[in-house]
Amino acid sequence: MIQLTLVIQTDLSNDAQMLATTPILQADQLVKCYGEFTALDGLTFSLAPGESLGLLGVNGAGKTTAMNLLLGLTTPTSGQVRIFGLDFWKHRIEILRQINFSSAYTALPSNLLVWQNLTVFAKLYGVKNFKQKIDSLLEMLDITHLRKSVTGKLSAGESTRVNLAKSLLNDPRILLLDEPTASLDPDIADRVRKLLRKLQKENGLSILYTSHNMRDIEEVCDRLIFLHGGKVLAEGTPGDVHERFNRSSLEDLFIGVARGEVEAIGIQ
Repeated sequence: MIQLTLVIQTDLSNDAQMLATTPILQADQLVKCYGEFTALDGLTFSLAPGESLGLLGVNGAGKTTAMNLLLGLTTPTSGQVRIFGLDFWKHRIEILRQINFSSAYTALPSNLLVWQNLTVFAKLYGVKNFKQKIDSLLEMLDITHLRKSVTGKLSAGESTRVNLAKSLLNDPRILLLDEPTASLDPDIADRVRKLLRKLQKENGLSILYTSHNMRDIEEVCDRLIFLHGGKVLAEGTPGDVHERFNRSSLEDLFIGVARGEVEAIGIQ
């Protein structure tokens, strides 16, 4: 009887390990063409549960296209995306209920007050006790004073934080972030980075993060994928990636790619 109990515990442990290492998001050979232009050329990557993954690259590298595909805003020319083990395009609504998105460049309806905007989205996601949830997020992001402000009259930095509040309303399992600190001053940007790390560790939140701010990538991301011409130029931890190309820093590598000093021969 004791032996049987030990065997069962071992099996459960193995199952837990498998669940922890099974990708929560898997993109396989994604290709997206716009006429003769290929924005993504066989992009393959995975996101593990509780991992923060940076999607890095100069303008035109394919980051925005990849994000749009993962949000269902466009469909790939070929390739597959599985999220939570499900085919994304067959289970799109079910999946989108469990993820969320924030961008410094996406505006919420400008004529509504901040609390009205957040209430609309909370109801769309079916958030229970949404009033308390909204108050909690406003406090967390230090924007309680903006509760009754007209959204369209907010500064760029204030709008960014309201967008972040919106993206956390449904306690997403996956959070897609596009330049989330682009409009923030250094103090607020530092607070946002620390908040994202806290949510990742405490809630097991998985994050896909695009940014041109190398400090964001180095402080928030466990791993990064460097895109170039729609393909993967490099993949690994921020430190490993810049060392592989013999550059002094991740920012130096980024500048080198942008200026054509780092050849695309590193593409795997």
